[in-house]
Amino acid sequence: MDKIKIIGGRQLNGLIHISGAKNAALPLMAATLLTDEKVTLSNMPMLSDVTFLNKLLRELGTEIEEKQDIINAYPSNTYTYQTKDFKSLVAPYDYVRKMRASYYVLGPILTRVGHVELSLPGGCAIGARPMDIHLNSLEKMGAVIEIKNGYVIADAPKGLKGTHIIFEKASVGATCNILMAATLAKGETLIENAAQEPEIGDLIDLLTKMGAKIEGKNTSQLKIEGVKSLKSATHQVLPDRIEAGSYAIAAAITKGRIHLAGAVAEHLKTPLNILRAMDIKITEKPDGIVVNAQNAVMTGQDIMTDYYPGFPTDLQAQFMALMTVTPGASMVTENIWENRFMHVPELMRMGANINVHGHASAIVRGVKKLSGAPVMATDLRASFALVLAGLAAEGETIVNRVYHLDRGYEKLEEKLKAVGADIERIKEED
Repeated sequence: MDKIKIIGGRQLNGLIHISGAKNAALPLMAATLLTDEKVTLSNMPMLSDVTFLNKLLRELGTEIEEKQDIINAYPSNTYTYQTKDFKSLVAPYDYVRKMRASYYVLGPILTRVGHVELSLPGGCAIGARPMDIHLNSLEKMGAVIEIKNGYVIADAPKGLKGTHIIFEKASVGATCNILMAATLAKGETLIENAAQEPEIGDLIDLLTKMGAKIEGKNTSQLKIEGVKSLKSATHQVLPDRIEAGSYAIAAAITKGRIHLAGAVAEHLKTPLNILRAMDIKITEKPDGIVVNAQNAVMTGQDIMTDYYPGFPTDLQAQFMALMTVTPGASMVTENIWENRFMHVPELMRMGANINVHGHASAIVRGVKKLSGAPVMATDLRASFALVLAGLAAEGETIVNRVYHLDRGYEKLEEKLKAVGADIERIKEED
């Protein structure tokens, strides 16, 4: 497996282009299954998760055309999808086990053709993420669902019907899945306590271009009036706010200055406010965000993850890495996933002072410096936290199992090298 070697201690300065959002691209790809016409998605990130989902879509019968584009002076992929007919209604284990987001095909296929079989998904081991909220909602819409031999088998031979759904928690995945299913359901569907992440707004924008009737974008209540069919559309994926936030922290932890080209400050209000409270200068520009920590006198800040627009759980590990070298004490509270402190032992190997209390909170006391060490990545966002620690540490850090990073960060080494990092990928045979 590949490794990443980092020699820490360099201040990062320069420009990083923010790629299309992984968490937007994946449901958008699934949405193309809702029509037999062509749907084109531009600004698609070059990530392993996108590759895996493309493989699954081809298995189902989707024809995919790929070309290279330049978006905001940066190369990206544009894909055109067309699923005239399904050659399979089974999303098999060999595909699904590699990425959890494959469950997004459930709602679109079921509402379009009335039957789908989906292997129970895999993904990062950051805690239990049951599909009950997806399946219970589809059952309320008239689906008959059975779980057998590790597969969800769903039938709706007479089609799905609109209904009133109240989510117990604001699940992004369930909101996307039920939103897509409702576009072709008969009658009106009302979703309450819907997640409000920008990626859901991006999905609503595509579905609306395809002819869906949806009200309530950027609110917790969505009203969908089912239509008979959806049509062709072209859509550009929004910038990745988690990637932008991760590189903003890279500027902070190295006391550098990075221009995050393409980043949308509106999508990062809470994290940016915390950086401002740490004396880091944030400048919002028409073409992105500039994060300047060159003269910052930073102090520790408490962090509490919450549903959007609160502090994103996908930036918790990265902010914890920053707090390990920030003077003072910080409390990090994880309210979304119960197993998202797996990076803590690895940070402590590098000299971090962290005390975990139960499964939900940790006290971080800043140290003067971290020391480079071999560390093991446990999940996608924890992997970037270890990269951040390596950038700030004295000496050499080797990050193992970096395939996690390839799921969510496009051209990571290239982007960090461009702003002055001493970083390289070490290719190894499996």
